[in-house]
Amino acid sequence: MPIIGNFQVKNRYPNSDSRPSGASLIRETGKIGKRGTVVIAASLRRRFGLDEGSLIIEEEREDGVLIRPAVAMPVEIYGDERQAEFLLSNAVDEEDYQLARKEVEKMGLDPDRIQHLPPGRA
Repeated sequence: MPIIGNFQVKNRYPNSDSRPSGASLIRETGKIGKRGTVVIAASLRRRFGLDEGSLIIEEEREDGVLIRPAVAMPVEIYGDERQAEFLLSNAVDEEDYQLARKEVEKMGLDPDRIQHLPPGRA
């Protein structure tokens, strides 16, 4: 595998047993530019679907750095109102509901203004 200093670019299929049938390893030398920019050979970028702006995962390994394609999944960030809705809607009984109402009030919100289903009304 190409190594420049302590930098190593590994293929997604490190051994022949995990590569798809007929797939061959591509070995190319990369380059580190200004500000740590890593230049990956076009053949490897095409093979792994890496375009400008693609996300990658960089992992420290004993023998260098492993770079792999990454997948980003959208994540919902819950605001205070949404968190209050969860607290109130997930109460299992009246006692739990009253505790949830107090928590919502601690958040500075009015539980009566939060859309939710109290226990027993679902």
